[in-house]
Amino acid sequence: MAPTSASDAPSDDDIDWLSTLAAAERVGVTQRTLYRFINEGQVPAYKFGRVIRLKRTDVDAYIESCRVEPGSMSHLYPETVGSSDD
Repeated sequence: MAPTSASDAPSDDDIDWLSTLAAAERVGVTQRTLYRFINEGQVPAYKFGRVIRLKRTDVDAYIESCRVEPGSMSHLYPETVGSSDD
């Protein structure tokens, strides 16, 4: 159902903010790695004074963007000796 009035529209109060520690844990990396992702522009972040926060939706979108497509990892399987059709 669509919002019917301004009070029903999503507001900034509806944003679920994560600390860098919580975001790093959600992604499964260290805080230092998360800071690198932020610095490289891979994950959007917001600085409020001295505090850095991330939107849960942005973190979830980043996680989804890192999804491995089936069949894309064949480069990790070395060819076995004698498997070529000579």
